[in-house]
Amino acid sequence: MEEAARFAPELKVLDFSGADRSVGRVQGHHLLVTTYGALRRDALLLRDVEFEYAILDEAQAIKNANTAGAKAARLLRARHRLALSGTPVENHLGELWSLFDFLNPGMLGTSSSFARHGVAAARRDREALDVLARGVRPFILRRTKTQVAPELPPRTELTIRCELQGAQRELYAELREHYRATLLRRIHQDGLQKSKMQILEALLRLRQAACHPGLVDPRRAADPSAKFDALMPQLREVRDEGHKVLVFSQFTSMLALLAEGLRKRDIDYLTLTGQTRDRRAAVDGFERGDADVFLISLKAGGTGLNLVSADTVIHFDPWWNPAAQAQATDRAYRIGQTKPTFVHSMYVAGSVEERVMQLQQRKRWLSSTLLGDEKHERGLSENEIEHLFSPLDD
Repeated sequence: MEEAARFAPELKVLDFSGADRSVGRVQGHHLLVTTYGALRRDALLLRDVEFEYAILDEAQAIKNANTAGAKAARLLRARHRLALSGTPVENHLGELWSLFDFLNPGMLGTSSSFARHGVAAARRDREALDVLARGVRPFILRRTKTQVAPELPPRTELTIRCELQGAQRELYAELREHYRATLLRRIHQDGLQKSKMQILEALLRLRQAACHPGLVDPRRAADPSAKFDALMPQLREVRDEGHKVLVFSQFTSMLALLAEGLRKRDIDYLTLTGQTRDRRAAVDGFERGDADVFLISLKAGGTGLNLVSADTVIHFDPWWNPAAQAQATDRAYRIGQTKPTFVHSMYVAGSVEERVMQLQQRKRWLSSTLLGDEKHERGLSENEIEHLFSPLDD
C-alpha cells in the first residue's frame, strides 16, 4: 500500500485484511490488497468478484496444492493471473504443478499424472525434464538481480566456522549417541518411511544442541555456547563500525537468548517473530535507527520485508532449504540497497549443521532444466541418515 501511494497515487487501494473487511467495498476501488490468511477465510465471498488481474506475491505460499490457501487462490475469478516468486520450486516439482494449476488450470494435467516428472527428476532423466521445460518456459519470465538491478553494490558471503567445546560438546555427543542408536534400530525394525517423525525430532534436538544448550534444557541458558560466544563480539564490532545487522534464526528461543545477551552488553536491538503484534512498528523502528541489531525468526521475517538500511546479514543456524535463507538475505540485499552487503553463515564444524549445509546443495539442483540451473531432488537414504548422526570427528 505504501508503494502504491508512492508510485501510483491515483489508484484507490482497499486494505482487505482487517476485521472490518467487506466484499461490498471492492467495487469502489482499483486495487485490493490482502493476505493469504484473509483470502483463505473469505474465499467463498471473493470468488463472486471478477477481477481483471489476480496477482500472487511470494507465490510459493501456495506450493502445496492441497492446502486451504492454494484452494482459495484457485477459486479467484480473474481474466489474467500472475504469480511472483523468487523461489518457484523449492523442494520438488509438485510445487510447480500447484503454481500452474492456479495460473492455467489443466495445462500440466492432473497432479497424479504430473508426478511422473518428479520420478524423472529423481532419476535425473534430462530428456524427460527437457520436455517439461519446453512446455513451461513460454509462461515463465525470469529476471535475476544482475539483470534488473545492475546498480546493486557488491555482496560478500562469509562462513563462520565454530567448534564445540567443553560441556556443550559433551551434551551434543551424548544426544548424538542416543539418537544414533535408537534411530538406526528403529529404521532397521520399521523401515525408513515409518521412522520419519523420529528422525525429524532427533535432527531438531541436535540442531538445537549445536546452537545453544539452553535450547535443549532451559536451565542451561547461562551455559557457554560456541556460536553465541562468537556472535556477540562480532555484533559489538559491526555496530561500533556503524553497520546495521539482521540476525536470522529458526528458533525463537534462540532469539530470546540473543536478546538477553544484547541487553547485558547495552546493545540496542529489536525483535520480529510470529508473536510480534505490530510488525510495521518494529520494521519502521529499525529503519528509523531505533536499534542497530534486528533479531528475526526465519519463518516470520524471511519474506515480505524491506530492510535496506541493514548492510550485514547473519544466519545463526543453517536451514535445509537454501532458498529460504536466500529470501531472508534479500530483506537487505534488494533494490534500494546502496552499501556493500556482507552475509555471514554460522555453523558448528562436524555437527549436523555441517551435514545440513552439505545437503543444501541438492536443493540447488531443483529448477535447473526449468529455470536454467542444475537442480533436482531426491530423498535421504539410510546411509545418509547414519552420516547425519555420525560423530563430530567423522
